[in-house]
Amino acid sequence: MTTAELFERLAARYDAWYEGPAGAAVFPSEVACLRPLLAGLPRPWAEIGVGSGRFAASLGVDVGLDPAAAPLALARARGVHAVRGVGERLPFRSGVFGAVLIVVTICFADDPAALLAEARRVIRDDGAIVLGEVFAESAWGGFYQRKGAGGHPFYSAARFLTRGETLALVSAAGLRVQAARSTLCQPPTDSPRSEPGCDGEAAAAGFVCWRAVPVRPG
Repeated sequence: MTTAELFERLAARYDAWYEGPAGAAVFPSEVACLRPLLAGLPRPWAEIGVGSGRFAASLGVDVGLDPAAAPLALARARGVHAVRGVGERLPFRSGVFGAVLIVVTICFADDPAALLAEARRVIRDDGAIVLGEVFAESAWGGFYQRKGAGGHPFYSAARFLTRGETLALVSAAGLRVQAARSTLCQPPTDSPRSEPGCDGEAAAAGFVCWRAVPVRPG
């Protein structure tokens, strides 16, 4: 089963997580961590891997792309202009977006390098890509990987990358990290609490956000 087929079949289960005890605590923390990195970027904004549109709707993203139709129907119901497609071959003109949001999507991509290269292609020179990542070496990354090894349908399909691997992909796409924020510094648990984000990369953070901007020639 492909990742798109997985999210197609289990769209309702995926979306319901946000209403459960873990999602109700973690999701607001992640949104609050991402929001300042999007502030001031020119419109329009897009999200690659929009899923059911929770992040896009909360952060005011204009366009969301996903390969699975069932989650996109949920995103449309939340007011997101939803487009079906894959991140490695974006159906958008070059330089059309001021921001591209990518939240815990690289770990599900068939070709993360191609996805980031396409994200770079479609942002304006004064725009940015905003990433929200769970790094493999973090405590939360290990927690999710153990869940995957135990048969969790979503985490077993994910390949979490290390910070170094992610940074190398960002650099190869012609981007540099301009700013960072962090949250989820608490030990991982199935009953987490909401916590505020902080500027920079906290060593204990389970969720790290980067604003990556195009590298200027010369």
